[in-house]
Amino acid sequence: MSHNKTIDNHEINAVTPVNISHELCEVKNAKALVIFAHGAGADMHHHYIEDLVEEMHSQQLSVLRFNFPYMDKRKLDGKRRPPDRMPKLVDCYKSIIANFKTDLPIIIAGKSMGGRVAATLAGDKPLMDAHNIKGVICLGYPFHPVKKPEKLRLAPLQETQLPVLILQGERDALGSEIEINDYEISSRCQLHFFNDGDHDLKPRVKSGQTLAQHKRAAVFGMRSFIDEINNDC
Repeated sequence: MSHNKTIDNHEINAVTPVNISHELCEVKNAKALVIFAHGAGADMHHHYIEDLVEEMHSQQLSVLRFNFPYMDKRKLDGKRRPPDRMPKLVDCYKSIIANFKTDLPIIIAGKSMGGRVAATLAGDKPLMDAHNIKGVICLGYPFHPVKKPEKLRLAPLQETQLPVLILQGERDALGSEIEINDYEISSRCQLHFFNDGDHDLKPRVKSGQTLAQHKRAAVFGMRSFIDEINNDC
């Protein structure tokens, strides 16, 4: 089903030509525009993100997704490159934000690494205010690298100037529920844990639940979070 339709009474326009690969999917009566960044290993059209976008559309959320430059280079030559360093990722996300305008509330979001970049941006209050950005959603926040629990990445969640929703698997190898309960993060952060979920929220068969159920619940949680923000405005 196509969702590429003009939003009632809203327009999302590119201010200038954007050189970053991106795709904008709009829905009628949208509650917000979610700018969604991919994780370290899969691009914006990976089936995992495609499923999430479809679920977001069903919850009246328009979605702007994009590829970080290293991912486009991978697609061009087939070479598996590591992600760029955080400053370059942040600059790319800033370019996307700066080059689109809308009168909808904007939520910046991402899967894993993409969520970390979004959370990093949320510490810049002037940037957030200038672009009507109201919140952050992190799907599987990478609290630390795999098997390196001492290398914590808490600063974005301690310095955020916006409300943050973190959707995390209970047994995520990059930050499990048991580990996270010992971390000091901002009271602006809301945590929702998914039963037996891994870094992708995927539960084991013995849990009696499915990845599809968790994805659907995650997007419903996104919509509820956005409704809370809209009601507070």
